[in-house]
Amino acid sequence: MEALPIRPLLARLARAAACTLIVSLAFGLQPRDLRAEEATAPPTGLDAGLESQVRTLALGSAGAAPAGVTRVEVVIGQLDPRLHLAPCQKVDPYLPNGTRLWGKSRIGLRCVQGPTAWNVFLPITVKAYGRALAATASIASGSVLKAGDFIQAEIDLAEEMSAAVVDAEEPVGRILSQALKPGQGLRQAFLKPRQWFAAGDTVTVVAVGAGFSLEGEGQALSNGIEGQPARVRTESGRVLTGSPVGTRRLELAL
Repeated sequence: MEALPIRPLLARLARAAACTLIVSLAFGLQPRDLRAEEATAPPTGLDAGLESQVRTLALGSAGAAPAGVTRVEVVIGQLDPRLHLAPCQKVDPYLPNGTRLWGKSRIGLRCVQGPTAWNVFLPITVKAYGRALAATASIASGSVLKAGDFIQAEIDLAEEMSAAVVDAEEPVGRILSQALKPGQGLRQAFLKPRQWFAAGDTVTVVAVGAGFSLEGEGQALSNGIEGQPARVRTESGRVLTGSPVGTRRLELAL
């Protein structure tokens, strides 16, 4: 194999803008989508052989697209321009242990044939586009959300770890925990948990089991916050812990 001079490669990488590699085939999209994206993708700045290896690794490691994903891109970033690496005859890309190709990620590059062994990481960003709710205008933190605050739009589902909100009715009446910019996708983590009841309220206690459910009443001993356990005292004096699931309603899983 012809020697691969690493310093010219790094210089080209430092000058190159982040480039887009389409990994649509690995996500089950139609071949025509891949061809259209490749036709408009800017050059990577990588040596052709190394680019082909990185492309193959990205395609093979990306996996199947989650439900709702319609378009996927992998954006390759730049190596640190301060790196001064020894010449290398063969550079192998690899996926570091525990790396998930979703959102901001990385691919390793290591010298396996040269006077000095070295290992560096190439930043990449996996973008997975799908339909979800996006803000129609700027919304301040603490706002009570209305139906007109959002529209369905294509957003990058992988941009945040928190799941995107898809149901148009879910955020209505909820309180926003952080400000949104126009066009920014709404995430579950951006919605403050609902308080279904307060300590001292009379609540309905529902015990749910295999093929049956039982209801009774009790007095809340703690606030009923969505996603957090709450305690109630039943009419018989027993203290039970369950999940707040609705207005003055606590559910026990049996």
